[in-house]
Amino acid sequence: MDIRVVGPLKPRFEEILTEDALKFVGALQAKFAGKRHDRLMHRMEVRNHVSNGRDLKFLPETEHIRNDGSWKVAGFGPGLEDRRIEITGPTDPKMTANAMNSGANVWLADQEDATSPTWHNVITGQLSLYDAIRGQLDYTSPEGKNYSVTAEQTPTIVMRPRGLHMVEKHLLYRDQNGLEVATSGSLVDYGLYVFHNAKQLIENGKGPYFYIPKLENHLEARLWDEIFSFTEEYLEIPHGTIRATILIETFGAAFEMDEILYELRDHCAGLNAGRWDYLFSIIKNYRTRGTSFVMPDRNQILMTLPFMRAYTELLVKTCHRRGAHAIGGMSAFIPNRRDPEVTERALEKVANDKKREATDGFDGSWVAHPDLIGIARAEFDAVLDGKPNQLDRQRPDVEVTAKQLLDIRSAGGEITEEGVRSNISIAIRYIDAWLRGVGAAALDNLMEDAATAEISRSQIWQWMHQGAKTTEGTTITKDWVEAQIQTVVQGLDRTDGDRIDCATNIFRDVAMQDDYPTFLTLPAYSHYLVEETSEQDMIKA
Repeated sequence: MDIRVVGPLKPRFEEILTEDALKFVGALQAKFAGKRHDRLMHRMEVRNHVSNGRDLKFLPETEHIRNDGSWKVAGFGPGLEDRRIEITGPTDPKMTANAMNSGANVWLADQEDATSPTWHNVITGQLSLYDAIRGQLDYTSPEGKNYSVTAEQTPTIVMRPRGLHMVEKHLLYRDQNGLEVATSGSLVDYGLYVFHNAKQLIENGKGPYFYIPKLENHLEARLWDEIFSFTEEYLEIPHGTIRATILIETFGAAFEMDEILYELRDHCAGLNAGRWDYLFSIIKNYRTRGTSFVMPDRNQILMTLPFMRAYTELLVKTCHRRGAHAIGGMSAFIPNRRDPEVTERALEKVANDKKREATDGFDGSWVAHPDLIGIARAEFDAVLDGKPNQLDRQRPDVEVTAKQLLDIRSAGGEITEEGVRSNISIAIRYIDAWLRGVGAAALDNLMEDAATAEISRSQIWQWMHQGAKTTEGTTITKDWVEAQIQTVVQGLDRTDGDRIDCATNIFRDVAMQDDYPTFLTLPAYSHYLVEETSEQDMIKA
């Protein structure tokens, strides 16, 4: 066996970590680890080119793919015909039951940005999905509340594994040289899920469907297509059974939508406009390129800004031309059942956001809370008029140039001292939650996940290194930001068991240093979420 499990054995973990499942994960790692490494190195090369002054662009070498109107993608599989409302959330048993009972069309079962990748969460999430797919989910919380799936009609599950950059250090792979290395987190999440559930999902009349995050170019799409084809052959299921929806949530991917669809055409159901990671990606890639790429306070970066309109309208047009669903993104506003005013404000903002998406031609959109399903559904119902989607809307009126996508200056807006403190507060409080195993945290009546924390810390880094000034006239320096950190932390409510001090240290490492980590989750995971286990506690495979 090429995979050794070094995470502790907890109840029922052996149901997921079977010899055959680990053998499959090992086969994925053996076949694709090298290509994964190459793709990650390519990301670094592109970032270096951009930082040195080379702008992203539509690729001249793939122009023939964009100009060829004859090809289409496979499109939706059984159960994906109508995706007007997709609820997102982590895969713990409680949230799984709530999602399956929500009344949404699709559940984005999120093992990525909405899940803190503790060993417990990674495997418990797999167990929750395993049980839900077989109609046997039954969970009682420590408080004594029971959670089970009671809805007659449940959403179609689309599972999101971790991105290619993440690793799983509780599963060690022994390579051909006899060296043990951490296994790819994306291959672990994907591999365990598809191995255990693909045939059961097919039997249920649906299929193994995935959201693939953080892709930066069509070469990464090609890698995932190869993974899907290998899986279908390994599991002896028909080619094209696996369907993927790709999140266009990196700046590079926005310039290669056609190419991404083309590489995945046998397995692709659609694209999603992942707005928060998209903004993070812009800042990450152009953080050293001067004031033209400096954005204002996060709450001023609206979807109606010209460069964001260019991104979303291009996505709709590209998808529908190729027979793919265009799925809208997440509005961060959430209701508060204890505060009617907050709820009213959230419903209004979400309604406006979903109306814009539905009017633009999107086929569906995300919500983060069951109470938002009704308001979002109403906006799509009004436009769809009994149809399951808007694939017939081709948007010939849309013409988007590279210059429009790159027009970050059009954001305008202001950087305020309160905006700086807000970013610090959100990032530290989110990292605190993440370290405690919570991947999606309600903060200040907004649903925050890893993407919004990344924006917050990246803006601080960029503002500080670009010498940006606030509207109050303060130059954002390292010393001034440090003073704001101390003020923010002093004002936080502390509880027994909080991880505020660790979160603050992580924030300083990822926002205050000269070096810029590409993801805050990488050092945070390695330093804080990897469990030390004894030989007696290990599973040997």
